Amino acid sequence: EVQLVESGGGLVQAGGSLRLSCATSGFSFDDYAIGWFREAPGKEREAVSCFSSSDDITLYADSVKGRFTISGDFAKNTVYLQMNSLKPEDTDLYYCAAHRKGHLWRACPMEWPAFGYWGQGTQVTVSS
Repeated sequence: EVQLVESGGGLVQAGGSLRLSCATSGFSFDDYAIGWFREAPGKEREAVSCFSSSDDITLYADSVKGRFTISGDFAKNTVYLQMNSLKPEDTDLYYCAAHRKGHLWRACPMEWPAFGYWGQGTQVTVSS
């Protein structure tokens, strides 16, 4: 069974940093890509980053490039999202998700419908 559990969210001042963790189980990183998404009430779900280790692909939304870094610790089956220089507009509920690679979508899609497995989310709040 594929499972994803996020942690690491919290309240931070603008300019600060947080590291989100996504603990995974039930699948191999060879067959799945991991994405981070964020969503606020009344807003569309937004792709933040995607990571496919076997394809050596990492992608970022323009809004977070240069500030956020996605990485994986395969020994721990965990994917991280290091978030630096946080801004109030980064305030959202952050989700990690798993995409099983196949022929319908590219290896590391930045579209949430491509991801079939989701965690419960972790709240990030950035104060000004």
